[in-house]
Amino acid sequence: MTNILTLDRDGPIAILTLNRPDMLNALGQDGDGQAFADMRATLEADHTLRCVVLTGAGRGFSAGGDIKAMKARTGAFGGSPEDVRQGYRRNIHRIVDSLYNLELPLIAAVNGPAIGLGNDVACMADIRIASDKAKFGPTFLKLGLIPGDGGAWLLPRIIGASRAAELIFTGDVIDAETALDWGLVSRVVPHDDLMNEAMIMARKISKQPPQALRAAKTLLRHGATASYPAIMEMSAAIQTAMHFTEDFSEGVDAILEKRTPEFKGR
Repeated sequence: MTNILTLDRDGPIAILTLNRPDMLNALGQDGDGQAFADMRATLEADHTLRCVVLTGAGRGFSAGGDIKAMKARTGAFGGSPEDVRQGYRRNIHRIVDSLYNLELPLIAAVNGPAIGLGNDVACMADIRIASDKAKFGPTFLKLGLIPGDGGAWLLPRIIGASRAAELIFTGDVIDAETALDWGLVSRVVPHDDLMNEAMIMARKISKQPPQALRAAKTLLRHGATASYPAIMEMSAAIQTAMHFTEDFSEGVDAILEKRTPEFKGR
């Protein structure tokens, strides 16, 4: 049984922790992908949740793929070439797919190194807040590998093609301030303030109407690849549905009555 994730809760906010601190939260053991898929299903089924914060236990966010498992050819990295291919598809890729496709807004509170797959995991979040001790690097080529966990698709969309190519081709690791300058993170905060700052943002997000919140995230995700006409058509359909929610009526009334809305998710 994998031990990679723990789940805590603060009201409408779920706090996920990558929980292998003795291995800098390395990923790729048997069952990791299933653990993330199961967690996604659990979170999405709970309609009292409005936001998720992801962080790492100990001194790092995630060192990425388990290099010792790669050396020993175990877990997702074991067996024949076809076994390894399926290990990526059914294990590693399920980790990043579960995060990227999560309906709820996801904040990555990056508390230390986010390297290789760990960098890709951070990129799957909607918002990244970095500790001043955080470091980022898609260092796959240093191992003779490629950025095969979604980073080759997502990193250029976040920081631009030239900077993504620079990071991937050189294998460089950048500090938090450089990540902020390049747009990889939204803000950098003192290490001891990281979770407090992430929770402040999560609570602000959690005040929004939950149906519209999930729908807005879906629209943003499709906006990364869909055409403008397709997004506009999708927007019209979703917006129409929102007009017929109780939360829409509450939002309008609250503005007219000059008070804070109380959204119920209906």
